[in-house]
Amino acid sequence: MGRTDVVSVTPWLAPVVWDGTFDSVLLDSIYKPQNISIAATVFAVGKYTMFLKDFLETAEQHFFVGFNVHVYVFTDRPNEVPQIKMAAGRQLTVRLVPSSNRWQEISARRMEIVQNLIEEKLGIHDYIFCLDVDCKFHNHWGTESLGRLVAVLHPDFTWVDRDKFPYERRPESRAYVAPGDGDFYYCGGAFGGHLQEVQLLSNTCHHNFEADTKNGIEAAWQEESHLNRYMWINKPSKLLSPEYLYRDSTQRQPEIHLVRFSGVVKNYADIRPNK
Repeated sequence: MGRTDVVSVTPWLAPVVWDGTFDSVLLDSIYKPQNISIAATVFAVGKYTMFLKDFLETAEQHFFVGFNVHVYVFTDRPNEVPQIKMAAGRQLTVRLVPSSNRWQEISARRMEIVQNLIEEKLGIHDYIFCLDVDCKFHNHWGTESLGRLVAVLHPDFTWVDRDKFPYERRPESRAYVAPGDGDFYYCGGAFGGHLQEVQLLSNTCHHNFEADTKNGIEAAWQEESHLNRYMWINKPSKLLSPEYLYRDSTQRQPEIHLVRFSGVVKNYADIRPNK
């Protein structure tokens, strides 16, 4: 299987997963006997709880169907988490987190919380994916996405020149990527891998964010900026195409045969605590 119309391998020989580049039946037959466990984290703080129902229901239909999956919902409104019927081997845990008056702080705090969760659950799960809640699944997302460290190509910057990437460009920031550096631009709303690898990523990004804060700096795109800096230095072992986090508001590129996971159309002014 293969594609000639897209980049399917990086310069460091990591595969880029597109529709038509994998055999899900073959991959499932390899992973199923291993009885692997996949964790997924999602943050629903403030009015973002409104997205949980679609996220959780569509995850049941498309996200690692037939595998052991544990979804961790972090929220300040546990009473607003919907009751979803989950298949055998799948479960949901709700964790309480504090509210915030700034969405940027909510975004930045995720890395620390993910790091703490992995330290607690190391050895229980094999893989973890950190996903945005204001999204829904549309098609299969499964074992083709597994890898040591997994990044998702950002749909807004997959088809533009590297000098247009919104990296943090201030040298005083720990998220700094110099002009001319960088490989791809990755989504902050979907990433994953082995627990140990994501633990290292989240720990590094959290400490770099804290260092920036002490110096009075906030990276251009908060955790996404720090994640892109990290993955430029520590190359991901697998890249997922924009099929794995598209935007419902974006016109579909011809290379996108199907959308697996996408951000829903929304009015940020209505759901974020600050503009």
